[in-house]
Amino acid sequence: MRKVTLDAADIRILCAVQQHGQLSKIKLSELVNLSPTPCWIRFNRLKEAGLIRGYHADISLDKIVNVSKVIVTISLKGHQKSAFERFEAYIGQVDEIIECIATGGGMDYVLKVVAPSLSAFQQVMEELLSAELGIERYMTYIATRDIKSTQPKLACLMSESGN
Repeated sequence: MRKVTLDAADIRILCAVQQHGQLSKIKLSELVNLSPTPCWIRFNRLKEAGLIRGYHADISLDKIVNVSKVIVTISLKGHQKSAFERFEAYIGQVDEIIECIATGGGMDYVLKVVAPSLSAFQQVMEELLSAELGIERYMTYIATRDIKSTQPKLACLMSESGN
């Protein structure tokens, strides 16, 4: 995948949006130390390039409702492109699956599933298995508590990569 070339001002804009979410034109320009119009032009260019995928609130679910969080590792029987595409298309339609990562090594995928109960989670798994997605084996890990959940800090990644 072709990487977008960013300068220091672009990185400051992305870091500010990552840390603070959606900002007014004036506030963003103050945070990144650029005048409003050039800052907003850069910001819009970064959005149009697909670097800012959206905004969200980090809601504390445990203060609202009890949920079961389960990590599932999955290995598929076949390793053809069509098998992966079929599995990934199905996963994209399941609301309870909030994260899916393709991996190399022993397992093909790691899923993060959030359901109202363990029985609801089991129903999700039964539907996955019934969909004939070529699942060879899976392992489940019940999450007992959240220790850390955050986004990587762009500034740290950029300084380490030498950009």
